[in-house]
Amino acid sequence: MKKNTHLIILGILCVATIAVWTVLFRMGHEVLTVAFLDVGQGDSVYIETPGGVQALIDGGKDAHVLSALGALIPWHDRTIDLVLATHPDKDHVGGLSSVIDRYDVSYIVWNGAEHDTKTYENFLDATADEERSGARRILAHRGQRFVLEENIFLDILFPDRDPNGWETNDGSIVTMLTFGEKKFLLTGDAPQGVEKYLVGLDGANLHAQVLKLGHHGSKTSSAKEFLSAVSSEYAIVSAGKDNSYGHPHEEVLSAAKNVGTDILSTISEGTIIFITDGISIHVKN
Repeated sequence: MKKNTHLIILGILCVATIAVWTVLFRMGHEVLTVAFLDVGQGDSVYIETPGGVQALIDGGKDAHVLSALGALIPWHDRTIDLVLATHPDKDHVGGLSSVIDRYDVSYIVWNGAEHDTKTYENFLDATADEERSGARRILAHRGQRFVLEENIFLDILFPDRDPNGWETNDGSIVTMLTFGEKKFLLTGDAPQGVEKYLVGLDGANLHAQVLKLGHHGSKTSSAKEFLSAVSSEYAIVSAGKDNSYGHPHEEVLSAAKNVGTDILSTISEGTIIFITDGISIHVKN
């Protein structure tokens, strides 16, 4: 009897071991990496496909983004395929001029907004220089799809019109990154009005496994109906420790938790990295 018990336990361990190694093998090959970079009080999302296509959405407020990228990109790699600036605010575009100066960028996506700040002027100057070196600048609009790799898409959900004359946050580019069955909804600083508009347009199609909470977890974003439509497994707060804005706001965290979402924050976690093979998704430790 004792011998049989040992055999049963051994069999269970063998099955568990095979299952673990199956997951590890699958997740070690053909995975999409999505990293919410720790850039303090700001936003920056790094994407790398299984085939090595690299994209960066926003760059935080300053050159600190370079060290965050350096932890993920080998020192000898000096290319980024696509850079996207969601809107002109400093905490999103401030570091992009340094990124464009450091890396050879093939495509630069923006919303076309005019904004009179030195930071944004630096970004536009860096963009113009990169264009002269062969980069292509693309004006974002709803309905565009960037095929990063087979079965990996970055779709533009918003804006659907010229954002000039709006508050900068109102024109934030909202994107959906899709790989197989898994999706990441990236919202910039889009406010509740835009979120509700997208719910009206897309409804349940907004569902994603990972949501970057708008405006660093500010109560100006994350409308309850939007959080319910997205119904994400994870919500990401990209913000700086002890920031003067009080981000993330408690009512946003409560609303996200009420729809069953796990909240991760760069304040406590540092850079947050997801890996997915299009079927399963994991937070990388």
